[in-house]
Amino acid sequence: MKEKGLNLENRNFLKEILLDCLGSFLYAIGIYYFAKHANFAPGGISGVAIIINHYFKYLPIGTISLVLNIPIIIGSYRYLGKGYLLRTARTLVISAFFLDFVAPKIGMYEGMPLMAAIYAGAFAGAGLAIIYNNQTCTGGTDLVIMSARKVKPHLSIGQITILIDGMIIFAGWLVFNNIDAVLFGFLFTAVETMVIDRIMFGFNAGKMAMIISDYSVEIAKSIADNIDRSSTRLLAKGSYTGNDKEVLICACNRAQQVRINRIVREIDPNAFVIILDYSEVRGYGFQPFD
Repeated sequence: MKEKGLNLENRNFLKEILLDCLGSFLYAIGIYYFAKHANFAPGGISGVAIIINHYFKYLPIGTISLVLNIPIIIGSYRYLGKGYLLRTARTLVISAFFLDFVAPKIGMYEGMPLMAAIYAGAFAGAGLAIIYNNQTCTGGTDLVIMSARKVKPHLSIGQITILIDGMIIFAGWLVFNNIDAVLFGFLFTAVETMVIDRIMFGFNAGKMAMIISDYSVEIAKSIADNIDRSSTRLLAKGSYTGNDKEVLICACNRAQQVRINRIVREIDPNAFVIILDYSEVRGYGFQPFD
C-alpha cells in the first residue's frame, strides 16, 4: 500500500514537471522567438529582462528573470508560504532553462512587429495558462500582486496589474525610442490575458438560462426529456403584479441553449427568458471538482 502511494506521488510529481516544461516552452517561444526582436517590452519581469538585455546583450533573458525574482520570492515567503513558493521556484528554473537554452536554438521571428506582438501574447498566454493550472506561476508581478492582496484584500488585482505592467511597457518607449513599443506592449498584454482566460475558463464556459413562466413545470420536464438537462425551480414574486412566479435555472452549452429557446417558445410564447454567459460550472453532469 505504501509503495503504491509513493508511485502515485511520483507520477503526480512527474506530471507537474512535464506541465511546467510544456508551459515554459510555449512561454519561451512567445517571449524569446516573437517578442525579443520586435523591440517592445511586455509587462512583468520578462519585460524588465528584455529591457536589461537590450543594454547588456551578454545577459540572457531567462537568467535575468531568475535573478530579479529572487528578492520577490524572499519577500513573498511570509505571505504565500513555503509550498507554493517552492513550486514557483521550480517553475522559474525550468522557464529560465527554456528561455536561455531551448528557445535560442529555434531563432527569432524577424517579420512584422505587429504580428510578433500578437503571436507573442498568444504563445505566452497559452504557456502561462498551463502553468497556472499546474498550481504555480512564473513569479514576478504575480507574486507581488498575491502578496499585496494578503496585506490589503480590498486592493483591485486589475488596477495593480495595469499599474505595474503599464510602467514597464512605457519604459519600453524610452528604451526603444518608439511609441510603437507602447502599442505593441499593450497589445501583447491584451492577447496574453485573453488567451489565458480562454484556456483556463473557456473550455468550461457555457450559457445559463433563467426562465420565468407560468408553465415552468412543463418546460422543465421537456428540457429534461429532450436535452437531458436538469433545472432548478426557484420561487419568486413579480414586483409589478405581486404575483408568485417560478424561475427555472438551467446550465447548458451553446448548442443546448438554442434547443431550450425552441422548447420555451413552443410551450409558452409569453415566457421571459434571460441567457447569461458563465465562465465555468462544476458539479454533476459538468466538469467535476478537483
